[in-house]
Amino acid sequence: MKLHFYKYQGAGNDFILIDNRTNAVKHTDPQLIKRLCDRRFGIGGDGIMFLQNRQGYDFEMIYYNADGQPSSMCGNGGRCIVAFARYLGIIGTETNFLAVDGPHYAKISASGDWVSMQMIDVNEIDRDKDAYVLNTGSPHYVALVQALKEKNVYRDGYSIRNNDTYKAKGINVNFVEPVGEGYFVRTFERGVEDETYACGTGVTAVALAMAKHNHQTGHIATPIKVLGGDLNIRFNYDGEIFKDIFLEGPAVKVFEGEVEI
Repeated sequence: MKLHFYKYQGAGNDFILIDNRTNAVKHTDPQLIKRLCDRRFGIGGDGIMFLQNRQGYDFEMIYYNADGQPSSMCGNGGRCIVAFARYLGIIGTETNFLAVDGPHYAKISASGDWVSMQMIDVNEIDRDKDAYVLNTGSPHYVALVQALKEKNVYRDGYSIRNNDTYKAKGINVNFVEPVGEGYFVRTFERGVEDETYACGTGVTAVALAMAKHNHQTGHIATPIKVLGGDLNIRFNYDGEIFKDIFLEGPAVKVFEGEVEI
């Protein structure tokens, strides 16, 4: 059968999107997902999402990593599927949808290419030596470094993701360097098993970890630069719980087409 697909990107994090409200596509074959996400033999993407109906919500987001396996929450993917839902006419400028980590509220600009999405609350940040470890919908390791532009993120991220502590379940590895009033971040993502141009849950984890690192509380906005562009994270922190966390940035339709499956 021919599968109609859409390609979106959020700060360089790129995804295949499928309108599956009729449940026509049975997405239980990891090899099919892996092939579609392959950049040489398929469409290519950091992951693939299926937009489906879900009672009580505007839609449900079903996400798979490029390795073909179901994934934990993808922040930039969430923002892209909101833009996709707007394109399909399912929503206006606001939405409540369901993802693997629970309900999410999001707001989209009138132009349809800037999405602000609420993330889950975070009440625990652990330490691994000098690094911070936390879950913002997906598990993240956050390490402050110097000369990040020259760093071998694939080598160093792969090493941490596959060490004895994290190998079984995997972890996303974020390297961070202060720049201006915010941070420059590069991320090695599990499931993709490589560096990506952006990671939404990753930059969210960085913003929260840096607030804790710098002993900041109150309403905080943190601009973050990634390889694919600029993102912003804003939240409230009372010294114990991070609440009202919003991941903000671009979500742009790149192209659409058909592929034989």
